[in-house]
Amino acid sequence: MIVADVMTRNVISIAPDATVEEAAKTMLDRGISGLFVVDAKGELAGIVTEGDLLRRDELGTQRHRPWWLRILVSPGRQATDFTHTYGRHVSDVMTQDVIAVPSSAPLEEVVVTMEAHRIKRLPVVANNRVIGVVSRSDLLRYLIGHARRKPAAATDDSTIRNTILDTLEKQAWAPVTSLNVTVADGVVDVWGTITDDAERRAICIVVENTPGVKQVHDHLVYIEPYSGTVIEAPDEQR
Repeated sequence: MIVADVMTRNVISIAPDATVEEAAKTMLDRGISGLFVVDAKGELAGIVTEGDLLRRDELGTQRHRPWWLRILVSPGRQATDFTHTYGRHVSDVMTQDVIAVPSSAPLEEVVVTMEAHRIKRLPVVANNRVIGVVSRSDLLRYLIGHARRKPAAATDDSTIRNTILDTLEKQAWAPVTSLNVTVADGVVDVWGTITDDAERRAICIVVENTPGVKQVHDHLVYIEPYSGTVIEAPDEQR
């Protein structure tokens, strides 16, 4: 799956010479928390978000540094802070260095980038022109749509059992040597020992996600890894 499959093509943007008030009004009217800044050539110039408008003189929230800290902060940095606080145009408050992705980028790359930079949206560009936007909301919409597309159910218990065991064998965390499953009319009984209780839920999730499974009976036994104490869990239906 790539960006082109989930991105929003209708991009709401604003010009660099627009006023700060216009940017704030647009974000409020559209129910969004950020705008891409696009110049007269249609090229990406920056991004302005709600966070860029927090330190403003209109709000009385301009940054006040103690005298000793002002000595340590360079004049250039102080001048930049002044511009962000008192500037009247989007170009004064926007972030110029914007991380962007092409429409061919895999979704894994998008998620890694969002996590690494703690951002909610990425512009999708071609030749530095914005052709779309991919946001966390777009990923959630795809997740909902994907959940609706249920895989075809297996036709027999043997297929269900083999699918479960094959899936578990591919998981590095799964204690496959101590696990076994039985299947009867789509009802799965899971047997074996685990040394970390987190494995219990993960194993059950593998079973629940297997097409054709109707119920899961958990008979897994937790063994304390250091003392070897066996703690039997009650039979659970999940």
